[in-house]
Amino acid sequence: MQKCAVLVAGGAGYIGAHTCKALARAGYTPVVIDNLVYGHEDFVRWGPLERGDIRDAAFLDRVLETWRPRYAMHFAGFTYVGESVSDPARYYGNNVTGSLCLLDALSRHGVEGVIFSSSCAVYGLPECLPLSEDAPKAPINPYGRTKLVVEEALADYGRAYGLKWVALRYFNAAGSSPEGEIGESHDPETHAIPLAIQAALGLGPGFRIFGTDYPTPDGTAIRDYVHVCDLADAHLRAMDYLCAGGSSGAFNLSTGRGVSVLELLNAVEKATGHPVPVTPGPRREGDPAALYAMAEKARTVLGWQPRYLDIVDMVATAVPWFAKDREPEAIRHTGQARR
Repeated sequence: MQKCAVLVAGGAGYIGAHTCKALARAGYTPVVIDNLVYGHEDFVRWGPLERGDIRDAAFLDRVLETWRPRYAMHFAGFTYVGESVSDPARYYGNNVTGSLCLLDALSRHGVEGVIFSSSCAVYGLPECLPLSEDAPKAPINPYGRTKLVVEEALADYGRAYGLKWVALRYFNAAGSSPEGEIGESHDPETHAIPLAIQAALGLGPGFRIFGTDYPTPDGTAIRDYVHVCDLADAHLRAMDYLCAGGSSGAFNLSTGRGVSVLELLNAVEKATGHPVPVTPGPRREGDPAALYAMAEKARTVLGWQPRYLDIVDMVATAVPWFAKDREPEAIRHTGQARR
């Protein structure tokens, strides 16, 4: 594919920004559109920022007319599961209505294809493990349902209007850019790895374990973690795949290796050199005991192979990003400081 502009909706966020970096390294111009509700303006370092909302049709028309991208990547979704339960209107309004506005604009301007940031939340509580792409889709919260609705809309738009698409179903994103210029930064922070690192470095409260009586080897829940740089690489491979004539479809992005909460905490202790203060608590309603997947389809069809497979290595890339907020002596103790 001739190097050109790629529209990146939500490119000021954690995964979107890492993907913009990968796009720029590959010779593309990532054109970020982001309303900066959860994104960070200083994460937009590898191409222009067009600040606006994906529900604003006039804004989208102007950006698409100016840059004329052949492909788009869509990360512009709200992602807090608990908030989606308490305020579903906000999630349907942004994640569904916003996505439909974006797809309409892409179709109007002749964009050839879109790579969509989907989620393992479309599966809900798994009937069997590891999960494959043809497992039943039964999301248990509004966030997961919005992702599934957009996947179904993509299929309908593809059949009706010829828009090519790939939906990438992430499992738990982890880590940071090894160069340290961008990392995971959410407000509020709800993800396990940042919370555990912050607890170990004294930058946050103790880590709360939700459930120690699961039917797993150590009693804690098991999840599948995949490095954010590997997620970014998959987006580029998906775009190249569509450009080469590949068929639209959905792909799991995972390592296929389940990591328990206690194993994760051990990894954080190794990476930081500090113990993680913990508080055991009861299970959260709806949390499965284990959730991990096979990604053979992505490996076979997209040629994707995650480089980071060990949870300690993933965590180690994230520590300098958080250690930058500590005193110099503490930063030295963790190893390399963020440049």
